[in-house]
Amino acid sequence: MRWGVEQRLEFIEFRLFWEGAINRADLTEFFGVSVPQASKDLTLYQERAPGNMEYDKRSKRYVAAKRFTLRFMDPDPYAYLSQLRSVTEGAIPPGESWLATLPAADVAMTPRRDISIEVLRRTLDAVRERTSIEVFYQSMNSRRPDPTWRRITPHAFGFDGFRWHTRAFCHLEERFKDFLLPRILEVRNEGEPGVGGEQDWLWNNYFDVIIGPHPELTESQKKVVAKDYGFEQGNGHMSVRYAMLFYVLKRLGLLGDASKLSARTQHIVTINRKETEAALEKAEFQL
Repeated sequence: MRWGVEQRLEFIEFRLFWEGAINRADLTEFFGVSVPQASKDLTLYQERAPGNMEYDKRSKRYVAAKRFTLRFMDPDPYAYLSQLRSVTEGAIPPGESWLATLPAADVAMTPRRDISIEVLRRTLDAVRERTSIEVFYQSMNSRRPDPTWRRITPHAFGFDGFRWHTRAFCHLEERFKDFLLPRILEVRNEGEPGVGGEQDWLWNNYFDVIIGPHPELTESQKKVVAKDYGFEQGNGHMSVRYAMLFYVLKRLGLLGDASKLSARTQHIVTINRKETEAALEKAEFQL
């Protein structure tokens, strides 16, 4: 079966599952196929997933049957919500998502960081080609208050929930560091690489953070927090790269002793806090 057909069958099932209905126009408009091809796709879906949809003569569309059984996709709430978020944020136009009817939605917006297209392209090239580049970088370090040129060998990218950075070997300091993409003002002069990413221990190794409900919550509140975060037996384990540990803990409000914060606003705490502190020190971050 061609990938295009598989994708359209999954699209049909997606619309039936999340929207409850689909018609030929949905396929022709989204995939650009002909009306006869759309009809063939709907017929093929009926053959492969018998009993999943019925034709409603009044609305002139296919609707999901009561005994609907998934055949072509594994539904994930986050797959749906990620599309809704992308449309809501304006990252993609509504016509490029698989969502037919968009529910009213909003996102807690943060200021959009300005990333130069040329900087991103040149950095991607360096990662792909395994070369070094010179970057004109604005550090927030008091030792370098002004932008300076430095050579780096980037090998990966990281996102802390707000900002993107490239993980790279810094030829100036002779160690691996994170360089925020918005603070790279210019890129020039590809060159010989420095130490490769395979030797970046903090990037290639993981630490298990154990989190659980705040101890001051009631038993019923603890249960719903455990359900909310997908904990098993009351606690949850997150395997986090050492290089991303600071960002993950900061975003979850776990950099300090979360048990001393109000349980009304901080619902989770770090169970293995001492080990996490040691891991942060190993990752070259201090609490």
